Amino acid sequence: MAVVRIPTVLRPHTGGEARVEVDGATVGEVLTALVADNPALAERLLEDGKVRGYVNVFVDDEDIRYLDGEGTAVPAGAEISIMPAVAGGAR
Repeated sequence: MAVVRIPTVLRPHTGGEARVEVDGATVGEVLTALVADNPALAERLLEDGKVRGYVNVFVDDEDIRYLDGEGTAVPAGAEISIMPAVAGGAR
């Protein structure tokens, strides 16, 4: 089982939870299970079953883009962090 850290902007879709425990052997399986339990997250995290380009996902501080993407193994007790990209600011 992995712990998924939910960023503040997505917490309304997890009942306010900042951390959610989810089963899955890979990042893809964990995200599928997370979305199954919290359907409103689907459109914010996934596109055609893949992590959206502006969403960064880390397994124990390692960016899955530099690992095996959604196929990245999730060891028992791993912490997965979801970080949607932030845009904007002063001009």
